[in-house]
Amino acid sequence: MSSINTGKTAFRPMAICCALFFILGFITWANGTLIPFLKIACNLETDLQAFFVTFASYIAYFFLALPSSWILKKIGFKNGLVVSLIILGLGSLIFIPAADQRSYGLFLTGIFIQGSGMALLQTAVNPYLSIIGPIDSAAQRISIAGVFNKTAGIIVPIVFGSLFLKDAEKVTEKLNATTDLVAKNVILDDLLQRVHTPYIALAIIFVLFAIFIKFTYLPEVDVDAEEEVSQDDTVIHSSQKTSVTQFPHLFLGAFAIFFCVAVEVMAGDIIGVYGRELNVNTFFVTYATAFTLGCMLLGYAIGIITIPRFVTQQMALRICTLVGILFTLISVFTTGTTSFIFVALLGVANSLMWPAIFPLGIKGLGRFTKTGSAIMIMGIAGGAIWPLVYGYLKDNLGIDFQHAFLYAMVPAYLYILYFATAGHKVGQKRA
Repeated sequence: MSSINTGKTAFRPMAICCALFFILGFITWANGTLIPFLKIACNLETDLQAFFVTFASYIAYFFLALPSSWILKKIGFKNGLVVSLIILGLGSLIFIPAADQRSYGLFLTGIFIQGSGMALLQTAVNPYLSIIGPIDSAAQRISIAGVFNKTAGIIVPIVFGSLFLKDAEKVTEKLNATTDLVAKNVILDDLLQRVHTPYIALAIIFVLFAIFIKFTYLPEVDVDAEEEVSQDDTVIHSSQKTSVTQFPHLFLGAFAIFFCVAVEVMAGDIIGVYGRELNVNTFFVTYATAFTLGCMLLGYAIGIITIPRFVTQQMALRICTLVGILFTLISVFTTGTTSFIFVALLGVANSLMWPAIFPLGIKGLGRFTKTGSAIMIMGIAGGAIWPLVYGYLKDNLGIDFQHAFLYAMVPAYLYILYFATAGHKVGQKRA
């Protein structure tokens, strides 16, 4: 398939992929801090309104993934990475006028543009990471890159939490105690000034890294070459296929990604709102996302050690879904700090899902890999839809927040379990 896929993983492409996963993690998991920050700063009335932060970020994947595939076919993986970083920089700069105008709509626009850049970046980097080494250890490579992704996710709520949510309770008390509109606007304007420096810095970093990649050698992977893949007593001959629609396991995998990202976002971004409802200590609420992602790092470490030496990608996926269901049940039927801890522990359960699902979904696609990768990336829209489902259950149907969490999480895990046991085999020929 590729000059670099000779049974070993190429170091330089792997290192750059890890750096890109760090960037993806930093921007993605910033949402966990932006949700409570923008709820205060933009004077939003409900959690459901604030959850449009995640909607704007993740829905971009649905609309931009297939166009991203077309762009990659035209300009290649490397140039796709460069363009995606420039788009990320542009989205970051839009935060500056959004803060100056105190415009929630403009913030969402910036977040959507960042999501567009991440859609192109994800569409390029995930198949590249899957293909730069043996396919059977793709989950291990994605787990290693995931360590960088989730490390960024731990850092960003600490950094942004300290910058954006510093004295958040005092600011909220001042706003509630102030009846004068002019005084209230002054408080909100001062709060939003905190956005300027970090997002200007991010824009500069993204552009500099784009320049670095442009002038660094990265081998192109020939995903258009025909391939034959044998795994789990199944064989796919991509040369016999004339359309990407002839790979049903791909579309089932995209739905698995939809629910995988849904449960990741519920445990990583919504945990702060959940913790506030539980009335846990403010420290836990401020750095809630970091707790979940710390648990995801633990799960990645387990995956790096065990896959594929002790367990297959599919078995790891089955175990993770069952653990996810168990921890969800415990979190719903306990209270206070115990409930919060088990939401954070869902990070362990969620950690190996993406690394296992993605290579299973694009397995055997051959010349359809870029398009198939884009279809898989479209599934990231689960992160846009599921928080709104949770918010609607909680705010509009009158279901208490814990049972709403239960109704949102368990069906998602059950579908992932189906894909892990049977869905990834659909449409494949027996050897």
